[in-house]
Amino acid sequence: MKEGLWISELNERSDVRRTFAATQPVKFYDTTLRDGEQSVGVVLTPQQKLEIAKGLDSLGIGRIEAGFPRVSPEDAEAFGMIVKSRLKAEIWGFGRAVKADIDELLRLGARATMIETPTSALKLKAYGLTVEEAQRRAADAIGYASKNGVRVAFFTVDGTRTNLDVLRSFYKNALEAGAEEVVVVDTIGACGPEAVEFLVRQVSEWVGPSVPVHFHGHNDFGLATACAVAAVRGGAAWIQGTINGMGERAGNADLGEVAMALSGLYGVPVEMNLKKIREISSLVRRAAGHELEPWKPVVGENLFMRESGSVASQFHIPEAIEPFSAELVGATRAIVLGKKSGIDSIAIKAKEQGMQLSTEQQQAVLAAVKRAGTEKRGLVTDAEFRTIVSRVQRSA
Repeated sequence: MKEGLWISELNERSDVRRTFAATQPVKFYDTTLRDGEQSVGVVLTPQQKLEIAKGLDSLGIGRIEAGFPRVSPEDAEAFGMIVKSRLKAEIWGFGRAVKADIDELLRLGARATMIETPTSALKLKAYGLTVEEAQRRAADAIGYASKNGVRVAFFTVDGTRTNLDVLRSFYKNALEAGAEEVVVVDTIGACGPEAVEFLVRQVSEWVGPSVPVHFHGHNDFGLATACAVAAVRGGAAWIQGTINGMGERAGNADLGEVAMALSGLYGVPVEMNLKKIREISSLVRRAAGHELEPWKPVVGENLFMRESGSVASQFHIPEAIEPFSAELVGATRAIVLGKKSGIDSIAIKAKEQGMQLSTEQQQAVLAAVKRAGTEKRGLVTDAEFRTIVSRVQRSA
């Protein structure tokens, strides 16, 4: 087992562990700057997008979707800035099966792009398109981009709710037009993990081993991470998602969660520097103006903090209270004080602050800390702790 991982041995049982079709390290395609910004109320400036792109690059993200430049002049400006920044990551664009979208990408120097078209009966009806018309538009746009030197991945909107025969014909049409990669898209998070694995495996068989398959999933049932893992098991080479899982409705697959689950639980190698994930999570959170649940997996602020006294008593044995080490994700462990603190919490915090307390003083401080935490309905700060200790010591 990898150092710093303290997972259940049940994961290793031959009758539990399932084979993964992917044999190479899983790569990540980040769409924070496009799909992530579609979160309600989020508006990122071009400079913020550039800063995030640089952060994603430092994280080891293989491909960064720099945006959908035809949406607005600001999106186009951001895309151009990111293209010119010469990051290590590949810079990808996003466009519809519309010539004007491709022209804007070409103007900005794009060398690779997603091209989307609706494929399900529901989406085609919503757009007023027939299968034949949608395929014609897709072929025209893909062919135009390819002839102009742009690598194309075909993005099937609502692909998971598309009739399989129809979906196969869309992929065949796109590949014949010049697409080099394909995306299995769970646009509204309508698939469970088993269905995702089946569909990715099916699409991989349709397109053959030379065509990379992506998975793009949403989190409407809280299963985006599980679905992404299933997609890798089914043969996906690329997982699309966002930092912090931001995006439309319930958001996208959270790339940090997916990477941690794959590497930590399944031993699947990933192309991501997880030691930087909390730093980049914080960067995106500040730019978007969104708070995260403190208990959020991988990046939540509570993950390596301990308030409960019964847990604090085990703080010196991290593997007893955590499934993976703080070091793996660049975090710091800490004891915090409040209503739920115990005598071990006080002893650890006093030592941390360089204070000497007798057994009687520890008990008095604990009572005062619990009282303060209850009155505040929150945590007792280090400054407040020092004040409490000083008061107890004076009264001794």
